[in-house]
Amino acid sequence: MTVIIKTPEQIEKMREAGRLAAEVLEMIGEYVQPGVTTEELDRICHDHIVDRQQAIPACLGYRGFPKSVCTSVNHVVCHGIPSDRKVLKKGDIINIDVTVIKDGWHGDTSKMYFVGEPSVLAKRLVETTRECMLEGIRMVKPGVRLGDIGQRIQKLAESERFSVVREYCGHGIGEVFHEEPQVLHYGKAGTGLELQEGMVFTIEPMINAGKAANKLLPDGWTVVTKDRKLSAQWEHTIAVTADGYEVLTARSEETDLY
Repeated sequence: MTVIIKTPEQIEKMREAGRLAAEVLEMIGEYVQPGVTTEELDRICHDHIVDRQQAIPACLGYRGFPKSVCTSVNHVVCHGIPSDRKVLKKGDIINIDVTVIKDGWHGDTSKMYFVGEPSVLAKRLVETTRECMLEGIRMVKPGVRLGDIGQRIQKLAESERFSVVREYCGHGIGEVFHEEPQVLHYGKAGTGLELQEGMVFTIEPMINAGKAANKLLPDGWTVVTKDRKLSAQWEHTIAVTADGYEVLTARSEETDLY
């Protein structure tokens, strides 16, 4: 396994890509309303990335993916394809996953949104999933192992009687969208790659309200829970610093990241 260590100059470029990705999620929030289609949300994000940011939506055409962002609603675990047939309704939860390429470098992040008032379960799932991500992020520093982070996330999710999706995970990122290492959201403390300064990767737990089992739909992208129960995900791109971490995709409203 070859993990690419980034130089301070390269991380500065990733900081800019991350800032732009975060900005897309800040911008799109007001449009997440009952009656809007996921196709429309994709169009707004696409236009913002291309026209306003002079950047590239990394998802568009990536291994054949047909849209600029992923929109995963309710029981969709990840990689939901925006569609003019998918109309958001009150009570829905949706993950919007954005990856921006700027000057050849990627910034990758996702956020959960409530459409109107969520159910008690949906709210608890979404909040717990974000806390799982935060717990993982706060552990990042040189010398920590990826298994330590995975175990912490798994323990928190399961303490709330939720389950961790096994088949999809975080990943290294840089000039390439998906690099080594794989960042699992479950695991055993003391195992896995030891972190060192200059590594950059995502932490993006997918947590299910029911069982962890999922299936891939015939479109080749959309992953759903087998039991049709809700799933949530949050994602940030993280750089390992000399004594901790930097969240390259932090949004202005996130005052609890540090």
